[in-house]
Amino acid sequence: MKRILITGANGLLGQKLVGLLTKQPNVELIATARGNNRLPFLDGYTYRSMDITDRKQVLDTITDVYPDVVIHGAAMTDVDKCETQKDDCWAQNVHAVEYIIEACRATNAFLLHVSTDFIFDGSAGPYDETAEANPISFYGWSKQAGESAVIHSGIHWAIARTVLVYGIAHDMSRSNIILWVKKSLEDGKNIKVVTDQWRSPTLAEDLAMGCYLIADKEAEGIFNISGKEVLTPYEMAIKTADYFGLDKSLIAQADSSTFTQVARRPPRTGFILDKSKSVLGYDPHSFEEGIALLADQLK
Repeated sequence: MKRILITGANGLLGQKLVGLLTKQPNVELIATARGNNRLPFLDGYTYRSMDITDRKQVLDTITDVYPDVVIHGAAMTDVDKCETQKDDCWAQNVHAVEYIIEACRATNAFLLHVSTDFIFDGSAGPYDETAEANPISFYGWSKQAGESAVIHSGIHWAIARTVLVYGIAHDMSRSNIILWVKKSLEDGKNIKVVTDQWRSPTLAEDLAMGCYLIADKEAEGIFNISGKEVLTPYEMAIKTADYFGLDKSLIAQADSSTFTQVARRPPRTGFILDKSKSVLGYDPHSFEEGIALLADQLK
């Protein structure tokens, strides 16, 4: 049996991880998040409330559970909020990682840390695992600092970097590009979507599977875990409209300068997946397959 503890269990990735890991016969799962358990089902795992920004809670919980693997998926991911609430961002994305490293060192646990394409400046995507980080937002900077803590920790570690995660979760506050486009077009609204940013949109189920493959093998190092295509949000919107048979004439092309956002976004990211495919056997869905999966879950 492999005992796995995850952080951020109430979030999108967390919910998909719980769904996946509870189905694995060789996994004993401990799900943690701040406050109450908001997961839609209770079977197959144990829930513990743990605030990652509270060092004592992190050390007490993890040393009590004594996991083989910790999957650290909790983070402050609202890029604009990170820019305006820097102390909160640093507490959640850097100090919390340091506490988790300390707890993993005490329990000899393998740490899988989830990171982001926003550690790059977006001048040269798509990126492989060896690319040089150069963040252009406070969020990106905090995530790079978290990675750095993991890399220099001296424990057994892996980092799963991902891009623009989408999916449907229970009780979620945030929408995603597919749901937003679908609803807007169904309501007959005109929408503007950017053509000058490139990403590899990642189905949350694929990210969860990538994390499981790393945790199962305790494969060390950095892994790109994302979707396989590099698309602009405009292309994602067109594919969404096509899938649901909605009116594409409502979708207008725009460039990033027409939107006022607090934090800068890297223009061109996206990931090269060769390493994850060969080392882990990672095989993500195409964007169209991802839309179909979401459509199925909406029913």
